[in-house]
Amino acid sequence: MFKTRLISGIVLVVAALFLIITGGDVLLCAMGAVAACGLFELYRVFQIEKGLMGAIGYLTLFVYYYNLKFAFIKDLMPLFLAAMILILAVYVFTFPKYHANQMLCAFFGIFYVGVLVSFVYQTRMLPSGSFLVWLIFLSSWGCDTCAYCAGRLFGKHKMAPVLSPKKTIEGAIGGVLGSIILTLIYSYVMKQFFIIPDRTMVVMLIVSAAGALISMVGDLAASAIKRNYEVKDYGKLIPGHGGIMDRFDSVFFTAPIVYYMAVYLI
Repeated sequence: MFKTRLISGIVLVVAALFLIITGGDVLLCAMGAVAACGLFELYRVFQIEKGLMGAIGYLTLFVYYYNLKFAFIKDLMPLFLAAMILILAVYVFTFPKYHANQMLCAFFGIFYVGVLVSFVYQTRMLPSGSFLVWLIFLSSWGCDTCAYCAGRLFGKHKMAPVLSPKKTIEGAIGGVLGSIILTLIYSYVMKQFFIIPDRTMVVMLIVSAAGALISMVGDLAASAIKRNYEVKDYGKLIPGHGGIMDRFDSVFFTAPIVYYMAVYLI
């Protein structure tokens, strides 16, 4: 199991390196695929992955990502209003096929999966996005790895004993500190290739720390949904890790935080 997980992790890192360094349409298509797979996994938990309710979510997701490239819709509010109205219409005219919870989850999934993960692409497309985008992964996957190691070594106090018994406060602290250290190392390496003022480096550390804290909320939120619906993993797409939702749950929350902090602080 460990060997499978390790190999899958290496493949994910290599794929992330290629996609993010390449950027542009390649990264946009990849994030669209990640969002589509993640939305399908989430809808499957809610039992709406098939039929009209799920189709509206997938269609909205496609239009949203198409718009990221061509920007033919300047104000996205009408798109999401249309999605909500269509979901309500399906709920009403097929009653009692769908439960009210499924209707709410169909709309929720569009934002939770589709919109949030798109900020990986949007961060990459910022003027300094080629090096800022890595803060997302240093804050999420970096925090996850460091938290796991710190928890195994020093963990004593449970952080969420009912929801996730193995997560500890010591692990959480180690995850945040680990993200900061990784970002510090990363910023010094990048300083050899980019002009990065000292103030920007300090802000990057703050962004990484905030992203790490939020990433843990994202991880626990995805776990809470699984507990509510008594699901072990969202899928089996990534051997040893589960599905897209299992591997990218922390990235969903971290990406928009890093994007907006980068826009307004750096």
